Amino acid sequence: MGELKDTIKGLGNEIAGNAKQAAGDARNDPEQKAEGKAQERKGEVQQGIGKVKGAVGDRV
Repeated sequence: MGELKDTIKGLGNEIAGNAKQAAGDARNDPEQKAEGKAQERKGEVQQGIGKVKGAVGDRV
């Protein structure tokens, strides 16, 4: 069950990060764009953790 939670949180962070990047582009704000990129990466890591938990859980 934890894998689903991590995957959903990760997807949310990825979406929010992409939105921040787009807003940073529109406002010509490199700081906001960098913040969005970091949040997107965080989401990708969270999704990866969810996949690992799912794979490990299936084997345990």
